[in-house]
Amino acid sequence: MNTMLRKSVLGIAGLAFTGGVFAGPVAAHADAAPVQGSKPVAVSVQGDKLIPHGVQGAQSKIDLNDEQTANAKAIIAATKKAGLPERAAVISIATSLQESKLENLGHLGDRNDHDSLGLFQQRPSSGWGTPEQITDPEYSTLAFLKGLKQVDGWDKMPLTEAAQTVQVSAYPDAYAQWEQQAADIVAHNWNS
Repeated sequence: MNTMLRKSVLGIAGLAFTGGVFAGPVAAHADAAPVQGSKPVAVSVQGDKLIPHGVQGAQSKIDLNDEQTANAKAIIAATKKAGLPERAAVISIATSLQESKLENLGHLGDRNDHDSLGLFQQRPSSGWGTPEQITDPEYSTLAFLKGLKQVDGWDKMPLTEAAQTVQVSAYPDAYAQWEQQAADIVAHNWNS
């Protein structure tokens, strides 16, 4: 399926369930640590393998606890297992930062009227896997990366466009705010 048709189909499908998909993760983190101050746009060197397009918009950052750090490392390990480059890990971590703040979320009860679970807020009812699979960091990352690899030119497009094509979020530009932190995490942990 060509990229434009895929985006159109995914966009229409996304509109069908946007009402509550994003509300769940937002509501789940209403009590979570606040986002540490946004900073102005920082432009990275073009051609950089972690941030080839520079960051887009104000960047957010959160302090990570041990669980979140372990989940970021699991995403990096799964990316390596999939044979993909560091840029794929940056996109994956930024996506997880947006979807769950790198927390492996279980069922959110009344705070989520859909069945979104795990690091990427994937849904069993949408074919991402069983609840047990989706809440396994390696499995959920490999499932996300499988979707990413199906996006023509994912490695040449801005992070938020690549993430949105896989995730079909009601807030397509929200992934961009996590690019710098995701790149920092990958730079710090890729060779460890």
